[in-house]
Amino acid sequence: MHHTIRTLAAILLCVTVSTTWGATPAPFRTVHGHTVVSLHDPKVTITLPSSAAYVGTDHWLMKRYADQIELFAFVDAKTARQVQKLYWVQFEAYLPSRPDLKHGYGSKRHVTLGGMDFLVDAWVTSTGQSSEEPDSDSAHLKNLLGSAGYKLPKSTMSVRLVHLMDGKRKELMYLYSEDTASTGYSAADLKAGGTAHSHWPSIQADLIKRAEQSITFH
Repeated sequence: MHHTIRTLAAILLCVTVSTTWGATPAPFRTVHGHTVVSLHDPKVTITLPSSAAYVGTDHWLMKRYADQIELFAFVDAKTARQVQKLYWVQFEAYLPSRPDLKHGYGSKRHVTLGGMDFLVDAWVTSTGQSSEEPDSDSAHLKNLLGSAGYKLPKSTMSVRLVHLMDGKRKELMYLYSEDTASTGYSAADLKAGGTAHSHWPSIQADLIKRAEQSITFH
C-alpha cells in the first residue's frame, strides 16, 4: 500500500513538472569561465571578454506569458562592486500552451554575428526610474546582481541584440550596458530633450560597435 502511494506521488510529480514546463526540452546551458555554451535554441558557444566576471544564472517561467527564461549575467566592476559594464545573455521560449504568442521588436536595424541575424536597438536609462514586475527579466537580473553585492550605475546606456527563431517564438538576447559617466553625461542629458541629446547619435554608434566587439558567437 505504501509502495503504491509513493509510486502514485512520483507519477503525479512528473505530470506536474511536464505540465509546467511543456513539451519543449529543458534548457541545458553551461558556463565555463567567460563562455556560455548552449546545446539548443540555438546551438552556439558565446564568448565574452576575459575581464568579464561571471555573476550567476537564473532560470524561471514567466507565468503571465508562459515564457521560459534562462539568464546569464557577467560584469566588469570596480573594487566596490560598482558595475561599469554589464554583459547579459538570455534565452527565451514560449511554451506550447501559448501558441498565440510571438516575440516582437520595433527595431529596423540588423547585424549579422556568427552567421546569425540580430535586431539591434540602443537607449539610455536612469537606474530605478521605472517600476518593474517582480517576474520580469530585469527584476530577476537586478536581484541576481544585488545578491552578489553588485551595484548598477545611476545612468546607463545599453545595446540590445536579439536573434529570433522558430517563427519568433524563441530568442537569444544579448544586452550590453555601460555607465554613462564615461561620456561625461547622464541619461537625462542624453535623452530626447536633454542638454546633450545632439551627442547621442555618435555616442550610440560607438556604443553599438563596442557591444558587437564584446561578444563572439561560434
